[in-house]
Amino acid sequence: MFNSIHKFTLLVGLTAGLLSCGDDHNDTGTEFAPNMYNSVGYEPMTQLEGDTNKINPYGMNMRLPVSGTVSRKKYTGADSLKKAFLAQELLAKTVPSDSITFSAAVLKNPLAATPENIEAGKLQYERFCQHCHGEAGKGDGLVAKAYKGVPVYSSDALKDVNDGHIYHVITHGKGRMWPHGSQISSENRWKIVLYVHELQKQ
Repeated sequence: MFNSIHKFTLLVGLTAGLLSCGDDHNDTGTEFAPNMYNSVGYEPMTQLEGDTNKINPYGMNMRLPVSGTVSRKKYTGADSLKKAFLAQELLAKTVPSDSITFSAAVLKNPLAATPENIEAGKLQYERFCQHCHGEAGKGDGLVAKAYKGVPVYSSDALKDVNDGHIYHVITHGKGRMWPHGSQISSENRWKIVLYVHELQKQ
């Protein structure tokens, strides 16, 4: 048998339950731990004025690298070639994979067409490209027989494509060609571009 306290508790519970129901399905209701739902998101690569990061030293969003960390910036320093290479590399990373015309318009090969660079490009071409595009860039590689439609570099459609176009295709792929950006370093991609230009002339 319920006494008056039990009846009152039951009435309060039922009332609270009914009041918690509503028509707004987007209403999350009462948050008992709002810091768990609405945490402060610190962007690790951005330091904005007014950031109140109290976790990391000096209020920094990015943590200091551990002792012995090797920098990923391979090309630094005052050398103009290294600066040009780094600038092109950073610019290329901002180009979306579907913007081949933009790459063709803005990207320029930072490497000079020296015999050494062309020979290095040939080596990379033989490793990554020849099986489809063929030894002379005629689209007659062993894989091309199965893929069909591999283009000829010296054709009217491709003989004049520039550095940015070729670099973009190597990086992001095009048509049936798969992207190779994760397999070939940016420096070696630019060297392949130099060698492809040689094949365009044939």
